[in-house]
Amino acid sequence: MGRHEFASKRHRSSVLMAVVVAPIAVFFAVGGSANSAAVSQNVAVVAEDDSSGGLQLVAAPADYLQQGSPAGFAAASRIRTVDRFLPAGVAPERGLQVRTIQVARSVSDAFPEILQIGGVRADSLRWHPNGLALDVMIPNPNSADGIALGDSIVAFVMENAGRFGLQDAIWRGAYYTPGGGAQRGGYGHYDHVHITTTGGGYPSGSEVYLR
Repeated sequence: MGRHEFASKRHRSSVLMAVVVAPIAVFFAVGGSANSAAVSQNVAVVAEDDSSGGLQLVAAPADYLQQGSPAGFAAASRIRTVDRFLPAGVAPERGLQVRTIQVARSVSDAFPEILQIGGVRADSLRWHPNGLALDVMIPNPNSADGIALGDSIVAFVMENAGRFGLQDAIWRGAYYTPGGGAQRGGYGHYDHVHITTTGGGYPSGSEVYLR
């Protein structure tokens, strides 16, 4: 192999390494400084995490470079990080069990138009008093938009039934259970989506709730 050919191959290898290593370095620089206190502690994870420090590496949209990423960043290395940690939502969490909190935070995160979620309250049945149930209040519940929003929330919790520990959901006279479809008629709940979980126990304060 001639020196010119060898030097050319070395140059191509160096370029390839730069494209691969640069985004990884940026990812770990971000991940190392975000939520470091939470990661260093011995915490219970309510939803499984598969990324470093609760950060998920995803492809950036095509216009990401034009919206503030460092100039000259190679197109092949466009990345962004998404915080996996769920903040508290609109539901009061006092007295809720951990899976119910996971659902409440997830619904608030996925549906920011929801402004009120009820949790623990007095009731003749055990679900609300024991922190197992939520009432997701639907704005303008009898309007087309309100009905569509309620339907979307039911679909969301049913799709995530295993992760949420979902027991059932009730909306507009229909009773939904994981894998069981909908039983219709006589169930009420026309102004809110009722969601019941299997609980998972009361929080200790060390839980981490993830998207």
